[in-house]
Amino acid sequence: MKKLSIAILLLSQLLSGVHAQDIALNEEQIHKLGIVTASLPVQTDGEISGMPAQVVIPGDQLYTISTPLAAMVEQTLVGVGDSVKKGQVLARLQSPAFIEAQRSLLQAHMQFQLTAENFIRDQELWKDGIIAESRLRSTRSQRNEAKALLTERRQSLKLFGMTNKEIEQLLSGNELSSQLAITSPINGVILEKSASSGQRLDAATPLYKVARLSPLGLEIQVPLSSSENIKVGAAITVPAYSASGKVTAIGRSLSGGSQTILVRALIHRGTDGLRPGQFVEASITTAGNSMKQWNIPNSALARLGEQAVLFVRTPTGFRIAKISVKLEGAQRSLINGDFKGDEMIAVQGISTLKSSAMSLSGVQ
Repeated sequence: MKKLSIAILLLSQLLSGVHAQDIALNEEQIHKLGIVTASLPVQTDGEISGMPAQVVIPGDQLYTISTPLAAMVEQTLVGVGDSVKKGQVLARLQSPAFIEAQRSLLQAHMQFQLTAENFIRDQELWKDGIIAESRLRSTRSQRNEAKALLTERRQSLKLFGMTNKEIEQLLSGNELSSQLAITSPINGVILEKSASSGQRLDAATPLYKVARLSPLGLEIQVPLSSSENIKVGAAITVPAYSASGKVTAIGRSLSGGSQTILVRALIHRGTDGLRPGQFVEASITTAGNSMKQWNIPNSALARLGEQAVLFVRTPTGFRIAKISVKLEGAQRSLINGDFKGDEMIAVQGISTLKSSAMSLSGVQ
């Protein structure tokens, strides 16, 4: 019945002499064929919308925490998803190598004290003319070398996680400990946990990944033709999550067959609803006029051969409007087309109109 209705419609068009690119339908026929129309979506001047983007963590906000020495995991105190504060202990390790590092510091400290005392003594002797200046210079050199070694040992222990206060306590009390505390370098959230209690680890083995999740980054794939009017500092929004920020960088090379340019942005507002790795759609404010671009639902798209078209409502039926698809998303697509902006387009029942259009144009 549906094919018969279409054939009757085509015959009536030929008899009435309608334009070859028009499909003549009255209101009753449109209703019976299940064709639904909607206003052409308003396209804000100077905005490109519907851009596919991925939420990422800015590089300077992501930290990988590793074991500084070969050790055994004694205790893990936090897990994935936990919020942590800067300096908070995340895990405790047992490491014989840590004892050796502390012993080396104590040896360097005692050596420095000895050379410092020798230098003070020789300085007094030199002033009294008892020793030659060459011996004073040698003693000074020994003191300076011992001081450099002590500084090196202190810095090593700080890299292993000891604080200045703990180092001073070690130097004053000479109490060695095999327990190594792993702390968070920032206020953030634990994203990954790679070790568990009882596990033996080599030096530089990752334990945790911790990140600060505000602001978040966006990596947006923008078609080359749409990237010309995008500038660093342009406003960007993620409408579905009421998030917003600014463009921070625009790539210079194209990404393979998709012929898109990577645009990076920072999202400062509305980050609570976003998750790293999430795919979203973003809108970017442009410096030029984007009124020839429209963001339409995919249900309105049809293709006659390789040509993409929309069906625009006219007083006598529908007009076939050729368009260029700039970017096709999961639900909506960005197109170029010659529209005034007040048109009504078909968004349902497209298959019926497409069949008529193919018959009119001779496309198989």
